[in-house]
Amino acid sequence: MKHFVLFLILLDFLNLNAQINRARDYGITIGILKTGENNAITDVPGVKVGHVTLKSGDSINTGVTAILAYQGNIFQNKVPAAIYIGNGFGKLTGYPQVEELGNIETPIILTNTLSVPVAADALIDYTLQFPENRNVRSVNPVVGETNDGGLNDIRGRHITKEHVLQAITSAEGGPVKEGNVGAGTGTSCLGFKGGIGTSSRILPESRSGYVVGVLVQTNFGGILQINGVPVGQELGRYRFRNIKNEYTEDGSCMIVIMTNAPLSPKNLKRLAARSMFGIARTGGIASNGSGDFTIAVSTAEDIRIPYSSNSMFEESGVLRNDRLDLLFEAVIEATEEAIINSLFAAETVTGKGNIRIESLPIEKTLDILKKYNRTK
Repeated sequence: MKHFVLFLILLDFLNLNAQINRARDYGITIGILKTGENNAITDVPGVKVGHVTLKSGDSINTGVTAILAYQGNIFQNKVPAAIYIGNGFGKLTGYPQVEELGNIETPIILTNTLSVPVAADALIDYTLQFPENRNVRSVNPVVGETNDGGLNDIRGRHITKEHVLQAITSAEGGPVKEGNVGAGTGTSCLGFKGGIGTSSRILPESRSGYVVGVLVQTNFGGILQINGVPVGQELGRYRFRNIKNEYTEDGSCMIVIMTNAPLSPKNLKRLAARSMFGIARTGGIASNGSGDFTIAVSTAEDIRIPYSSNSMFEESGVLRNDRLDLLFEAVIEATEEAIINSLFAAETVTGKGNIRIESLPIEKTLDILKKYNRTK
């Protein structure tokens, strides 16, 4: 039946519309480190993001988000990577090989829970189409998800391979669309409409000026805090306020970290683990039903891993353990801000069964922050 449904497919080319509703637009500054030019994951050189958004009536609110470490054949020059599991109620495809080998060989796809298989299939098609990969017989697609079944007809499985491939081929650098877009179209977060959010941090030049970028797909519960202010409590909408009649979203959150700092898989996993502190700062609790996963990637060219080589050895210079603290801080700050940006950018959605998820009330939120002296 899905073949007879007319989809309104919104292809969000990132350089067409700059985001205007972000936390910093309202004088909310999170953390101490400077952001990149776009305050987005695409501030990391070479990183691109693409969205495909599916909306039809009040039943279909879903999509695909693709994150590319760099343009081209990633399979032939793999990037060091690691995955950290904060809470494992999720269906992240590709985890075992990344854990074992410490690299990623495809773009990263985010979508809804029941579209993981079709997204993985599309990534295999994408990888095999490169002429250099004509003899490849094994591909490890990396696909993350959150469950948008509250606002979306998830059982209809409306995502196709073509949607996934379009997200990849349309990926661009520059500003990244946030909120109800791509994989965040039907998600909810901390009692309000969630979605896609992003942020970045730049280390001081004295520490080599490395860039850390974070993109999140927010769909988790908790008690909203912004810069330490109990916004959820002040607004009267938060988990456990009314045990018998509370909002029901319970998970999850997908986090993608990109950095041009040359990091080993071991230290990328340590970096990924710190993103959970960013979730905690916003009031997330990694609840029982929440799948909280972080994928961390180093895009540094000097440490990419060739598919084949005449050498027996992999030679690369990676940062020492004692050079990581500022990167840890950068990840925590960027994760926190990316989550808050996803809330500020999101818009109210009415989904299947007349379920309505309200967006964060911006003016009331700003009044609360002013009350606590947490805006400029």
